[in-house]
Amino acid sequence: MKRYDLTLSKLVFVLISLSSIYILIYNILHFNPILGYDAEAHYSYVDYLSRYLPNDIKLPSKNDTREFFNPPLGYVVPAIAQVLCRNIIESNNFLLDCQPIYGKATQIFQSLLYIATIMINLYTLKLFNKSNTFLNTGYLILISLFAVNYKTLSMIRGEPYILFFLSLFLLVIFKAEKNHFHFNFKFIFSAGVIIACIALSRQWGFFLFIPLIYLLFFQKPKKQYFLFWLYSSFLGALFSSWFYIGLYRKYGSFTAFNMQSESFSFANQTRQFYIPSFNNFQYLFTKPIRPNLDNQFFSILYSDVWGDYWGYFVFTSRFIDIGRNQELIGDYLARVNLVSFFTSMLIISFCFIVFQKYKSNFIIKYLNYSIIFSLLGYLLFTINYPTTSGDTIKATYIIQAFHLMAFMASIYFYNLKKTNQRIYNLLLSILVIIYFHNFQSYLSHYPFNFLP
Repeated sequence: MKRYDLTLSKLVFVLISLSSIYILIYNILHFNPILGYDAEAHYSYVDYLSRYLPNDIKLPSKNDTREFFNPPLGYVVPAIAQVLCRNIIESNNFLLDCQPIYGKATQIFQSLLYIATIMINLYTLKLFNKSNTFLNTGYLILISLFAVNYKTLSMIRGEPYILFFLSLFLLVIFKAEKNHFHFNFKFIFSAGVIIACIALSRQWGFFLFIPLIYLLFFQKPKKQYFLFWLYSSFLGALFSSWFYIGLYRKYGSFTAFNMQSESFSFANQTRQFYIPSFNNFQYLFTKPIRPNLDNQFFSILYSDVWGDYWGYFVFTSRFIDIGRNQELIGDYLARVNLVSFFTSMLIISFCFIVFQKYKSNFIIKYLNYSIIFSLLGYLLFTINYPTTSGDTIKATYIIQAFHLMAFMASIYFYNLKKTNQRIYNLLLSILVIIYFHNFQSYLSHYPFNFLP
Protein backbone atom coordinates (compact mmCIF):
# COMPACT_ATOMS: atom_id res chain seq x y z
CA MET A 1 0.00 0.00 0.00
CA LYS A 2 2.80 2.42 0.88
CA ARG A 3 4.52 1.80 -2.42
CA TYR A 4 1.25 2.48 -4.24
CA ASP A 5 0.79 5.74 -2.33
CA LEU A 6 4.29 6.91 -3.20
CA THR A 7 3.79 5.95 -6.84
CA LEU A 8 0.49 7.87 -6.96
CA SER A 9 2.16 10.98 -5.54
CA LYS A 10 5.02 10.78 -8.05
CA LEU A 11 2.62 10.15 -10.91
CA VAL A 12 0.61 13.25 -10.01
CA PHE A 13 3.80 15.30 -9.71
CA VAL A 14 4.89 14.29 -13.22
CA LEU A 15 1.39 14.81 -14.61
CA ILE A 16 1.02 18.32 -13.16
CA SER A 17 4.56 19.25 -14.21
CA LEU A 18 3.99 18.23 -17.83
CA SER A 19 0.55 19.82 -18.01
CA SER A 20 1.92 23.08 -16.55
CA ILE A 21 4.61 23.20 -19.22
CA TYR A 22 1.90 22.55 -21.81
CA ILE A 23 -0.16 25.47 -20.42
CA LEU A 24 2.81 27.83 -20.59
CA ILE A 25 3.67 26.88 -24.18
CA TYR A 26 0.02 26.98 -25.27
CA ASN A 27 -0.49 30.49 -23.90
CA ILE A 28 2.72 31.75 -25.50
CA LEU A 29 1.40 30.56 -28.85
CA HIS A 30 -2.17 31.79 -28.43
CA PHE A 31 -2.15 34.93 -26.26
CA ASN A 32 -0.78 38.28 -27.37
CA PRO A 33 0.39 40.43 -24.42
CA ILE A 34 -1.12 43.51 -26.08
CA LEU A 35 -4.47 42.18 -24.80
CA GLY A 36 -3.31 42.37 -21.15
CA TYR A 37 -4.09 44.85 -18.39
CA ASP A 38 -3.21 48.40 -19.51
CA ALA A 39 -1.10 46.76 -22.20
CA GLU A 40 -0.71 49.81 -24.41
CA ALA A 41 0.74 51.76 -21.47
CA HIS A 42 3.17 48.94 -20.60
CA TYR A 43 4.27 48.75 -24.22
CA SER A 44 4.83 52.52 -24.22
CA TYR A 45 7.07 52.08 -21.17
CA VAL A 46 9.10 49.41 -22.98
CA ASP A 47 9.36 51.47 -26.16
CA TYR A 48 10.53 54.55 -24.28
CA LEU A 49 13.11 52.60 -22.24
CA SER A 50 14.45 50.78 -25.30
CA ARG A 51 14.71 53.96 -27.35
CA TYR A 52 17.83 55.04 -25.46
CA LEU A 53 19.44 51.64 -24.97
CA PRO A 54 22.21 50.62 -24.97
CA ASN A 55 23.81 54.08 -24.83
CA ASP A 56 21.70 55.53 -22.03
CA ILE A 57 19.03 54.57 -19.50
CA LYS A 58 16.03 56.87 -19.29
CA LEU A 59 12.71 56.12 -17.65
CA PRO A 60 9.42 57.47 -19.01
CA SER A 61 7.46 60.28 -17.39
CA LYS A 62 3.70 60.48 -16.92
CA ASN A 63 3.53 62.25 -20.27
CA ASP A 64 4.98 59.16 -21.96
CA THR A 65 2.89 56.45 -20.28
CA ARG A 66 0.34 56.21 -17.49
CA GLU A 67 2.44 53.33 -16.07
CA PHE A 68 5.32 55.73 -15.36
CA PHE A 69 5.22 54.95 -11.62
CA ASN A 70 6.26 51.31 -12.10
CA PRO A 71 9.84 50.28 -11.24
CA PRO A 72 11.83 49.33 -14.34
CA LEU A 73 12.93 45.74 -13.67
CA GLY A 74 9.91 44.14 -15.32
CA TYR A 75 10.58 46.10 -18.52
CA VAL A 76 14.28 45.36 -18.93
CA VAL A 77 13.91 42.04 -20.80
CA PRO A 78 11.34 43.32 -23.33
CA ALA A 79 13.41 46.51 -23.81
CA ILE A 80 16.54 44.47 -24.56
CA ALA A 81 14.51 42.28 -26.94
CA GLN A 82 13.29 45.46 -28.64
CA VAL A 83 16.87 46.67 -29.11
CA LEU A 84 17.95 43.31 -30.57
CA CYS A 85 14.91 43.25 -32.84
CA ARG A 86 15.52 46.67 -34.36
CA ASN A 87 19.09 45.67 -35.13
CA ILE A 88 17.99 42.54 -36.95
CA ILE A 89 14.83 43.26 -38.92
CA GLU A 90 14.25 45.81 -41.67
CA SER A 91 11.29 48.05 -41.05
CA ASN A 92 9.85 51.53 -41.50
CA ASN A 93 8.44 51.41 -37.96
CA PHE A 94 10.71 49.48 -35.62
CA LEU A 95 8.71 50.28 -32.48
CA LEU A 96 5.50 48.88 -33.90
CA ASP A 97 6.95 45.92 -35.79
CA CYS A 98 9.10 44.75 -32.86
CA GLN A 99 6.23 44.74 -30.36
CA PRO A 100 4.98 41.20 -31.20
CA ILE A 101 8.56 39.92 -31.04
CA TYR A 102 9.48 41.37 -27.66
CA GLY A 103 6.02 40.45 -26.37
CA LYS A 104 6.69 36.78 -27.10
CA ALA A 105 10.26 37.03 -25.78
CA THR A 106 8.88 38.38 -22.51
CA GLN A 107 6.32 35.59 -22.22
CA ILE A 108 9.03 32.97 -22.72
CA PHE A 109 11.35 34.61 -20.18
CA GLN A 110 8.60 35.02 -17.57
CA SER A 111 7.55 31.39 -18.06
CA LEU A 112 11.13 30.28 -17.38
CA LEU A 113 11.17 32.59 -14.37
CA TYR A 114 8.00 30.91 -13.08
CA ILE A 115 9.53 27.44 -13.46
CA ALA A 116 12.63 28.63 -11.59
CA THR A 117 10.37 30.07 -8.86
CA ILE A 118 8.63 26.71 -8.38
CA MET A 119 11.94 24.83 -8.26
CA ILE A 120 13.46 27.19 -5.68
CA ASN A 121 10.35 26.88 -3.49
CA LEU A 122 10.49 23.09 -3.81
CA TYR A 123 14.09 23.20 -2.61
CA THR A 124 13.23 25.46 0.35
CA LEU A 125 10.35 23.17 1.32
CA LYS A 126 12.71 20.20 1.10
CA LEU A 127 14.98 21.89 3.65
CA PHE A 128 12.09 22.91 5.90
CA ASN A 129 10.44 19.49 5.85
CA LYS A 130 13.81 17.74 6.19
CA SER A 131 12.78 15.61 3.26
CA ASN A 132 14.97 13.25 1.29
CA THR A 133 13.33 14.19 -1.99
CA PHE A 134 12.92 17.32 -4.03
CA LEU A 135 9.43 16.23 -5.12
CA ASN A 136 6.58 17.86 -3.24
CA THR A 137 3.32 17.00 -4.96
CA GLY A 138 1.19 18.86 -2.43
CA TYR A 139 2.90 22.16 -3.14
CA LEU A 140 2.90 21.67 -6.90
CA ILE A 141 -0.81 20.89 -7.13
CA LEU A 142 -1.78 23.79 -4.85
CA ILE A 143 0.28 26.37 -6.72
CA SER A 144 -0.81 25.06 -10.12
CA LEU A 145 -4.51 25.47 -9.32
CA PHE A 146 -4.28 29.29 -9.34
CA ALA A 147 -5.55 30.53 -12.71
CA VAL A 148 -4.09 33.94 -11.88
CA ASN A 149 -0.61 32.48 -12.47
CA TYR A 150 -1.09 31.88 -16.16
CA LYS A 151 -2.61 35.20 -17.15
CA THR A 152 0.01 37.07 -15.09
CA LEU A 153 2.85 35.25 -16.85
CA SER A 154 1.31 35.95 -20.25
CA MET A 155 1.35 39.74 -19.82
CA ILE A 156 4.21 42.22 -19.60
CA ARG A 157 4.27 42.83 -15.86
CA GLY A 158 6.56 43.08 -12.83
CA GLU A 159 4.71 40.57 -10.63
CA PRO A 160 6.47 37.45 -12.04
CA TYR A 161 9.73 39.02 -10.89
CA ILE A 162 8.33 39.54 -7.38
CA LEU A 163 7.43 35.85 -7.24
CA PHE A 164 10.91 34.83 -8.36
CA PHE A 165 12.76 37.07 -5.92
CA LEU A 166 10.31 36.14 -3.16
CA SER A 167 11.27 32.48 -3.61
CA LEU A 168 14.93 33.46 -3.20
CA PHE A 169 14.03 35.65 -0.23
CA LEU A 170 12.32 32.75 1.57
CA LEU A 171 15.38 30.58 1.00
CA VAL A 172 17.76 33.23 2.37
CA ILE A 173 15.51 33.92 5.37
CA PHE A 174 15.36 30.20 6.13
CA LYS A 175 19.15 29.82 6.01
CA ALA A 176 19.82 33.06 7.91
CA GLU A 177 17.41 32.06 10.67
CA LYS A 178 19.11 28.66 10.93
CA ASN A 179 22.32 30.62 11.43
CA HIS A 180 20.55 32.64 14.18
CA PHE A 181 21.03 35.80 12.08
CA HIS A 182 24.71 35.91 12.95
CA PHE A 183 26.77 38.24 10.79
CA ASN A 184 27.37 36.44 7.52
CA PHE A 185 28.37 38.57 4.56
CA LYS A 186 27.02 36.08 2.02
CA PHE A 187 23.55 36.03 3.59
CA ILE A 188 23.46 39.80 4.21
CA PHE A 189 24.59 40.66 0.69
CA SER A 190 22.14 38.15 -0.83
CA ALA A 191 19.26 39.51 1.23
CA GLY A 192 20.19 43.09 0.33
CA VAL A 193 20.30 42.38 -3.41
CA ILE A 194 17.00 40.50 -3.25
CA ILE A 195 15.37 43.36 -1.32
CA ALA A 196 16.52 45.76 -4.03
CA CYS A 197 15.23 43.50 -6.81
CA ILE A 198 11.82 43.13 -5.15
CA ALA A 199 11.63 46.92 -4.69
CA LEU A 200 12.52 47.43 -8.36
CA SER A 201 9.91 44.92 -9.56
CA ARG A 202 6.63 46.36 -8.24
CA GLN A 203 5.65 48.45 -5.22
CA TRP A 204 3.52 45.57 -3.92
CA GLY A 205 6.76 43.94 -2.88
CA PHE A 206 7.13 46.38 0.03
CA PHE A 207 4.37 44.47 1.84
CA LEU A 208 6.90 41.63 2.14
CA PHE A 209 9.27 43.79 4.20
CA ILE A 210 6.79 45.02 6.83
CA PRO A 211 6.61 41.63 8.66
CA LEU A 212 10.37 41.73 9.23
CA ILE A 213 9.95 45.01 11.11
CA TYR A 214 6.95 43.71 13.03
CA LEU A 215 8.75 40.50 14.05
CA LEU A 216 11.65 42.52 15.47
CA PHE A 217 9.56 43.18 18.59
CA PHE A 218 9.22 39.44 19.28
CA GLN A 219 12.60 38.16 18.13
CA LYS A 220 15.25 36.95 20.55
CA PRO A 221 18.07 37.84 20.55
CA LYS A 222 17.05 41.20 19.07
CA LYS A 223 20.52 42.60 18.44
CA GLN A 224 21.66 39.97 15.93
CA TYR A 225 18.31 40.07 14.12
CA PHE A 226 18.26 43.87 14.05
CA LEU A 227 21.81 44.18 12.73
CA PHE A 228 21.28 41.52 10.06
CA TRP A 229 18.27 43.29 8.58
CA LEU A 230 19.78 46.74 9.14
CA TYR A 231 22.76 45.88 6.94
CA SER A 232 20.59 44.03 4.41
CA SER A 233 18.10 46.90 4.21
CA PHE A 234 20.92 49.38 3.77
CA LEU A 235 22.21 47.43 0.78
CA GLY A 236 18.69 47.07 -0.60
CA ALA A 237 18.07 50.81 -0.30
CA LEU A 238 21.49 51.56 -1.79
CA PHE A 239 20.64 49.60 -4.94
CA SER A 240 16.97 50.59 -5.34
CA SER A 241 16.32 53.97 -3.71
CA TRP A 242 17.37 55.90 -6.84
CA PHE A 243 14.08 55.03 -8.51
CA TYR A 244 11.88 56.18 -5.61
CA ILE A 245 13.95 59.32 -5.06
CA GLY A 246 13.39 60.05 -8.74
CA LEU A 247 9.62 59.71 -8.29
CA TYR A 248 9.73 62.06 -5.30
CA ARG A 249 11.76 64.67 -7.14
CA LYS A 250 9.44 64.61 -10.17
CA TYR A 251 6.03 64.11 -8.57
CA GLY A 252 6.47 64.93 -4.88
CA SER A 253 5.80 61.37 -3.66
CA PHE A 254 7.83 58.20 -3.22
CA THR A 255 4.70 56.26 -4.17
CA ALA A 256 3.42 58.28 -7.12
CA PHE A 257 0.45 56.75 -8.94
CA ASN A 258 -1.68 57.50 -12.00
CA MET A 259 -4.79 58.18 -9.91
CA GLN A 260 -5.54 60.87 -7.38
CA SER A 261 -5.50 59.49 -3.86
CA GLU A 262 -8.44 60.20 -1.58
CA SER A 263 -7.83 61.06 2.05
CA PHE A 264 -8.17 57.68 3.70
CA SER A 265 -11.65 56.83 4.90
CA PHE A 266 -13.65 53.63 4.89
CA ALA A 267 -16.44 55.79 3.49
CA ASN A 268 -14.46 56.09 0.24
CA GLN A 269 -16.07 52.81 -0.77
CA THR A 270 -19.73 51.86 -0.65
CA ARG A 271 -21.07 49.25 1.74
CA GLN A 272 -21.25 46.58 -0.96
CA PHE A 273 -17.49 46.90 -1.47
CA TYR A 274 -17.07 45.34 1.99
CA ILE A 275 -20.33 43.37 2.30
CA PRO A 276 -21.90 42.41 -1.05
CA SER A 277 -25.64 42.63 -1.53
CA PHE A 278 -27.36 39.33 -2.36
CA ASN A 279 -28.43 40.56 -5.80
CA ASN A 280 -24.80 41.01 -6.81
CA PHE A 281 -23.26 38.26 -4.69
CA GLN A 282 -25.33 35.56 -6.41
CA TYR A 283 -23.27 36.12 -9.57
CA LEU A 284 -20.19 34.75 -7.78
CA PHE A 285 -21.44 31.22 -8.50
CA THR A 286 -23.65 31.90 -11.53
CA LYS A 287 -21.87 34.38 -13.83
CA PRO A 288 -18.61 35.75 -12.30
CA ILE A 289 -17.61 38.10 -15.11
CA ARG A 290 -17.63 41.86 -15.24
CA PRO A 291 -19.61 43.94 -14.45
CA ASN A 292 -21.79 41.53 -12.46
CA LEU A 293 -19.91 41.72 -9.15
CA ASP A 294 -20.04 45.52 -9.13
CA ASN A 295 -17.01 46.66 -7.08
CA GLN A 296 -17.19 43.87 -4.45
CA PHE A 297 -13.66 43.46 -3.15
CA PHE A 298 -13.69 39.85 -1.94
CA SER A 299 -15.99 38.50 -4.65
CA ILE A 300 -13.96 40.02 -7.49
CA LEU A 301 -10.64 38.97 -5.95
CA TYR A 302 -11.90 35.40 -5.49
CA SER A 303 -13.20 35.23 -9.07
CA ASP A 304 -9.97 36.62 -10.45
CA VAL A 305 -7.78 34.17 -8.54
CA TRP A 306 -9.59 31.11 -9.86
CA GLY A 307 -10.91 32.50 -13.14
CA ASP A 308 -10.83 35.65 -15.25
CA TYR A 309 -13.36 38.15 -13.90
CA TRP A 310 -12.15 41.10 -15.95
CA GLY A 311 -11.91 39.20 -19.22
CA TYR A 312 -8.39 40.04 -20.35
CA PHE A 313 -7.18 36.50 -20.87
CA VAL A 314 -9.64 33.61 -21.11
CA PHE A 315 -12.12 35.84 -22.92
CA THR A 316 -12.68 39.47 -23.86
CA SER A 317 -15.63 41.47 -25.12
CA ARG A 318 -13.29 43.16 -27.62
CA PHE A 319 -13.00 39.95 -29.64
CA ILE A 320 -16.02 37.97 -28.49
CA ASP A 321 -16.59 36.64 -32.02
CA ILE A 322 -13.00 35.39 -32.40
CA GLY A 323 -12.33 33.64 -29.12
CA ARG A 324 -13.66 30.10 -28.71
CA ASN A 325 -16.81 29.41 -26.63
CA GLN A 326 -16.72 32.89 -25.11
CA GLU A 327 -20.50 33.23 -25.03
CA LEU A 328 -20.54 30.32 -22.54
CA ILE A 329 -17.52 31.34 -20.50
CA GLY A 330 -19.53 32.93 -17.70
CA ASP A 331 -21.34 29.66 -16.96
CA TYR A 332 -18.08 27.73 -17.00
CA LEU A 333 -16.29 30.19 -14.70
CA ALA A 334 -19.24 29.91 -12.31
CA ARG A 335 -18.53 26.18 -12.00
CA VAL A 336 -14.82 26.97 -11.59
CA ASN A 337 -15.65 29.28 -8.69
CA LEU A 338 -17.89 26.65 -7.15
CA VAL A 339 -15.40 23.76 -7.14
CA SER A 340 -12.57 26.12 -6.17
CA PHE A 341 -14.39 26.86 -2.92
CA PHE A 342 -13.14 23.46 -1.73
CA THR A 343 -9.56 24.40 -2.69
CA SER A 344 -9.89 27.77 -0.95
CA MET A 345 -11.12 26.23 2.29
CA LEU A 346 -8.42 23.57 2.14
CA ILE A 347 -5.62 26.12 1.73
CA ILE A 348 -6.97 28.41 4.44
CA SER A 349 -7.47 25.48 6.85
CA PHE A 350 -3.99 24.11 6.20
CA CYS A 351 -2.45 27.57 6.72
CA PHE A 352 -4.27 27.90 10.04
CA ILE A 353 -3.14 24.45 11.18
CA VAL A 354 0.47 25.16 10.21
CA PHE A 355 0.49 28.45 12.09
CA GLN A 356 -0.95 26.79 15.19
CA LYS A 357 1.51 23.89 14.99
CA TYR A 358 4.64 25.97 14.33
CA LYS A 359 3.85 29.15 16.27
CA SER A 360 7.43 29.60 17.41
CA ASN A 361 9.00 28.95 13.99
CA PHE A 362 10.32 32.16 12.44
CA ILE A 363 9.73 31.26 8.79
CA ILE A 364 6.12 30.29 9.57
CA LYS A 365 5.55 33.57 11.38
CA TYR A 366 7.06 35.43 8.45
CA LEU A 367 4.80 33.59 5.98
CA ASN A 368 1.73 34.26 8.09
CA TYR A 369 2.33 37.97 8.54
CA SER A 370 3.42 38.45 4.93
CA ILE A 371 0.07 37.05 3.82
CA ILE A 372 -1.81 39.27 6.27
CA PHE A 373 0.13 42.45 5.48
CA SER A 374 -0.04 41.84 1.72
CA LEU A 375 -3.83 41.35 1.69
CA LEU A 376 -4.49 44.09 4.25
CA GLY A 377 -2.15 46.53 2.51
CA TYR A 378 -3.80 45.84 -0.82
CA LEU A 379 -7.27 46.30 0.70
CA LEU A 380 -6.22 49.68 2.09
CA PHE A 381 -4.85 50.61 -1.33
CA THR A 382 -8.18 49.90 -3.03
CA ILE A 383 -9.96 51.95 -0.37
CA ASN A 384 -7.54 54.83 -0.88
CA TYR A 385 -7.96 54.70 -4.66
CA PRO A 386 -11.67 54.01 -5.13
CA THR A 387 -13.31 53.42 -8.50
CA THR A 388 -16.96 52.80 -9.24
CA SER A 389 -16.20 49.71 -11.31
CA GLY A 390 -13.61 48.21 -8.95
CA ASP A 391 -11.02 47.89 -11.72
CA THR A 392 -8.16 48.27 -9.23
CA ILE A 393 -9.20 44.89 -7.77
CA LYS A 394 -7.11 42.36 -9.68
CA ALA A 395 -5.60 39.18 -8.26
CA THR A 396 -2.47 39.69 -10.38
CA TYR A 397 -1.55 42.75 -8.32
CA ILE A 398 -1.30 40.79 -5.09
CA ILE A 399 -0.41 37.34 -6.46
CA GLN A 400 2.43 37.14 -3.92
CA ALA A 401 -0.12 36.53 -1.13
CA PHE A 402 -1.61 33.50 -2.86
CA HIS A 403 1.81 32.00 -3.53
CA LEU A 404 2.70 32.42 0.13
CA MET A 405 -0.55 30.72 1.14
CA ALA A 406 0.16 27.74 -1.14
CA PHE A 407 3.71 27.50 0.24
CA MET A 408 2.46 27.56 3.83
CA ALA A 409 -0.45 25.15 3.24
CA SER A 410 1.82 22.65 1.51
CA ILE A 411 3.78 22.18 4.76
CA TYR A 412 0.78 20.56 6.43
CA PHE A 413 -0.10 18.71 3.22
CA TYR A 414 3.38 17.14 3.30
CA ASN A 415 2.99 16.17 6.97
CA LEU A 416 -0.40 14.66 6.21
CA LYS A 417 1.21 12.30 3.69
CA LYS A 418 3.34 10.88 6.50
CA THR A 419 0.63 10.72 9.16
CA ASN A 420 -2.46 9.70 7.17
CA GLN A 421 -1.80 8.61 3.61
CA ARG A 422 -5.41 7.66 2.92
CA ILE A 423 -6.66 11.17 3.65
CA TYR A 424 -3.70 12.60 1.77
CA ASN A 425 -4.47 10.48 -1.31
CA LEU A 426 -8.16 11.36 -1.12
CA LEU A 427 -7.48 15.11 -0.96
CA LEU A 428 -4.83 14.87 -3.66
CA SER A 429 -7.24 13.00 -5.94
CA ILE A 430 -9.95 15.62 -5.40
CA LEU A 431 -7.50 18.43 -6.19
CA VAL A 432 -6.39 16.67 -9.38
CA ILE A 433 -10.04 16.41 -10.48
CA ILE A 434 -10.53 20.12 -9.74
CA TYR A 435 -7.33 20.94 -11.62
CA PHE A 436 -8.55 19.28 -14.80
CA HIS A 437 -12.06 20.66 -14.38
CA ASN A 438 -10.56 24.17 -14.20
CA PHE A 439 -8.07 23.50 -16.98
CA GLN A 440 -9.78 25.73 -19.56
CA SER A 441 -9.46 28.69 -17.18
CA TYR A 442 -5.68 28.33 -17.46
CA LEU A 443 -5.71 28.74 -21.24
CA SER A 444 -6.22 31.71 -23.52
CA HIS A 445 -9.16 31.01 -25.83
CA TYR A 446 -7.76 32.60 -28.97
CA PRO A 447 -6.62 31.16 -32.30
CA PHE A 448 -2.97 30.22 -32.83
CA ASN A 449 -0.72 33.28 -33.13
CA PHE A 450 -3.69 35.64 -32.74
CA LEU A 451 -2.84 39.27 -33.44
CA PRO A 452 -5.52 41.88 -32.67
